Amino acid sequence: MHFERYLADKINWNNRLIGITGARGSGKTTLLLQYLAKKLPNDGSALYVAMDDLFFQDVGMLELAERFSKEGGNYLLLDEVHKYPRWSRELKLIYDNVPDLQVIFTSSSILEVYSGESDLSRRAISYSLKELSLREYIQLKKDISFTTWTLSEILEDHVEIARTINDNIKPIAEFKEYLRYGAYPYFIEGENEYLQRLLHTVNLIIDIDLAAVENLNYEMLVKIKKLLYVISTSVPFTPNISKLSRTTNISRPALMRVLHLLEKARLIQQLRKDTQGMAVLRKPEKLYLNNSNLQFALAGEQTDRGTLRETFFMNQIQDIETIHWSGDADFLVDTRYIIEIGGKSKAQGNLKNKKNAYIVKDDIEYGVAGIIPLWMFGFLY
Repeated sequence: MHFERYLADKINWNNRLIGITGARGSGKTTLLLQYLAKKLPNDGSALYVAMDDLFFQDVGMLELAERFSKEGGNYLLLDEVHKYPRWSRELKLIYDNVPDLQVIFTSSSILEVYSGESDLSRRAISYSLKELSLREYIQLKKDISFTTWTLSEILEDHVEIARTINDNIKPIAEFKEYLRYGAYPYFIEGENEYLQRLLHTVNLIIDIDLAAVENLNYEMLVKIKKLLYVISTSVPFTPNISKLSRTTNISRPALMRVLHLLEKARLIQQLRKDTQGMAVLRKPEKLYLNNSNLQFALAGEQTDRGTLRETFFMNQIQDIETIHWSGDADFLVDTRYIIEIGGKSKAQGNLKNKKNAYIVKDDIEYGVAGIIPLWMFGFLY
């Protein structure tokens, strides 16, 4: 089976300095190794290096790059570059001092590639790798490939698209499985251990990644885990920041910073109004876990079905289209589409006569007019 993540076709592999960020477990290393195996020459001119290797106790990243270039190297692939203390500064120096070398690096989604001690914004082209979409999950699990469809194509032609998909698979069955264990590629190693492994990944993100970036103490790490649990067990969560601060015993300013970090780490999603201003300072209208798998890992069977639906929709849309809170419905997408999420019996209600308004329903194979199956939004990437 030939399987490549959606991002492989979107990266301009000709750039001299390419960064790929993403959450732990999203498949960054696999993407890097696939590029090495399939696109680069097998003549010693390409080198893959894991940056947590003990080799870097004695040899610096810049020194390695200079030595490799002198020996005929053209492509240097650096995995998990954030595990090297001087990564930002030395990437800048490699770019400036070793012009014949292409560098492709992966890093944690928590880190700002364009900040730190050396601004890489004029040098690095950065891409963010999302978790598996429903479409990718189906391809990886069943070896059945579907094209992607844009948001406008789904909204305008969802009946025909649904027919194409239903002719090949049972989308509702696949969707229900995806919600529980389809967001990360390691589901192929065993579904029974999947949620436990995901929970372990969450702990690593908090205990290692967040702690390293923010220098957080043990007491704060425990509070952050409590915060995640509170979010996971709440019905679509409209946060009262002051109350949440008291519940978790995190000060309000620190809480806003923690929410921002959890969002960067792809553990939560924050839904905000479509207004200007720094996101880290703006109170979210709703809080969700980043994907439905996290919901099952953290809350187990306490998971609310309505929360799962909204979590899935926002997760599949974000980074593809803009998505904000809507006073009229659940979401405002691309600044113009009003979206209400619900179950099979969801009524149109006050959206009936609104322009660009859609009801997105769970548990239906086909829609009609302004009613669209929820699972179809898993085919955007």
